[in-house]
Amino acid sequence: MDNAKAAKTREPLFHIVKRTDIPFWKGWLIRIAAVLAALVVCGIIIVALTGKNPFEMYQYMFEGSFKTERKFWKMLQDLAMLLCVALAVTPAFKMRFWNIGAEGQVLIGGLGAAICMKLLGDDGAQLSNELLLPITILTAVVFGAIWGVIPAIFKANWNTNETLFTLMMNYIATFLVAYFLVIWVPSGSSSLGKQKYGKLPVIGNDYLLIILIVLALTIGLYIYLNYTKHGYEISVVGESVRTARYIGINEGKVIIRTMILSGALCGLAGYLIAAGLDQTVTTESAGGQGFTGIMVAWLGKFNPLAMMLTAGLIQVLNQGAGQISQDFDVSGALPSVITGIILFFIIGSEFFINYEVHFRGHGGKRGKEGVK
Repeated sequence: MDNAKAAKTREPLFHIVKRTDIPFWKGWLIRIAAVLAALVVCGIIIVALTGKNPFEMYQYMFEGSFKTERKFWKMLQDLAMLLCVALAVTPAFKMRFWNIGAEGQVLIGGLGAAICMKLLGDDGAQLSNELLLPITILTAVVFGAIWGVIPAIFKANWNTNETLFTLMMNYIATFLVAYFLVIWVPSGSSSLGKQKYGKLPVIGNDYLLIILIVLALTIGLYIYLNYTKHGYEISVVGESVRTARYIGINEGKVIIRTMILSGALCGLAGYLIAAGLDQTVTTESAGGQGFTGIMVAWLGKFNPLAMMLTAGLIQVLNQGAGQISQDFDVSGALPSVITGIILFFIIGSEFFINYEVHFRGHGGKRGKEGVK
């Protein structure tokens, strides 16, 4: 009888405990270990499916971003664009407003820039570049801010589901861009073509200005979130709406203000794409960066400075995957599988950063110490 009772009350094999704190270096050590483990798994898969040397393939991935000066600058520019979108969603996500609509907000910003470039540049008044540039930037930022504030107003006043709302607005933005392309290009080619006017100026080389703009934006957002009253209110609302109300913060006002900022930054990203990179707009201008930017922000713990590292990692993987597709006789899906596995391990490592596993020990000693 006693044995049966003891069996029922037996301690489980392991239990999970949330960490109260973890040293900065230890968190990054866990992430590095996750990357190394992912490379081992990817190596096994590469050998099993292709019979090729995985180290050679990893070398080509590295060379995809660093082999030549041009590839390096291209990687930095693409990193900057991805980081710009990640920065745009950071204030909203830190407030726990799940803005899944960055893709649409970027597209609308790009559409606003394209409208100015076409109507005030190529086909219209043909304003000088000095006058057209600020008008184009302002229009793109305002378009993005409007697209971001619409779901915020509904959330603040009627507590609608912002995830679904912002997601659905992505589709509306895509169809709006498609509609304007049909009007501008009746032939149905769905391509506006590069615009002659309104192009972002070149400083040093074709990549540098965009990189500098995003670097300044990163520093500015870091200061805004950590050293201003508005940044403090965002953190309080994100931690607890009840606490925010108790200390007199109007959460509805904070939601609307923050989504104006988030949408405006997405609009700026749309401008950099439309006027800086492509000099046009298409339904694919955002290129899926809205969703990738969310992952960058989350992996960086919504810290703009840390997000530079996560954006860099993801961009190196993406560019390296493209290099493998060019230089190896393998399926075009294999590089994406490698990238996906590495990202999966990195995301999974966050579990071990936030939690620790305690195993049932012999005599209770190991159970008390746990595995950390």
